[in-house]
Order: sequence, then structure tokens, then C-alpha cells
Amino acid sequence: MSKRRLSNQKIARIAEERIGILTELSKNAIRSGKKDRAIRYVDIALRICRKTKVKMPKDFPFCKECLVPLIPGYNERVRVCRERVICTCDNCGSIKRIPYIREKRT
Repeated sequence: MSKRRLSNQKIARIAEERIGILTELSKNAIRSGKKDRAIRYVDIALRICRKTKVKMPKDFPFCKECLVPLIPGYNERVRVCRERVICTCDNCGSIKRIPYIREKRT
């Protein structure tokens, strides 16, 4: 008897669903003060992404250095300077610079 294999589309759909659940759990954990649990949820979500070749959601910001989910004003500092947005993690101090020239033109 051979094992049944799932198609890649079904695997991707299941992975996206589980990643969505994990990102919500990590946001709730960071708000309730359980930073270790939030980091663990993000780590599991990233492992699923690597295994199934699915990308993390664009609307879920997290620190690439310490894996803490970032919530502006709560554990992330956001500043606008010249033609870029500067996001600083309050946990580890890593900086992410995002240009906004395109938005400025329109």
C-alpha cells in the first residue's frame, strides 16, 4: 500500500491557514506580555514558510533579528525622516528603513 500524497496547492493552502493562526496568536501573546511565547509562534510560522515555500503575510510585521511581532506604538517606534519611514524595534534596537518616494509623487 502506498501513501497518498497531497498536492502542492493543498499543502500551500493548509500552510497559509496555519501561518495566519500563528500570527494572530503571536499578536495576542505580545499584547498580553508573553514575549517568549510570541517569539516561539513566529519561529514556528517561519519554519512552516521555509518547509512549504509559502511567504509570510505582508500585513504581519516582525523583527528579523529577534523575531518579536511589531506593533507600532507598543513595541515599535516609527519615524518619518526625509523620504523614508524608519521603524525601530524596542526589544533589540534593529532598524528597518522603508522608502516612500513613490507615494510622495502621487
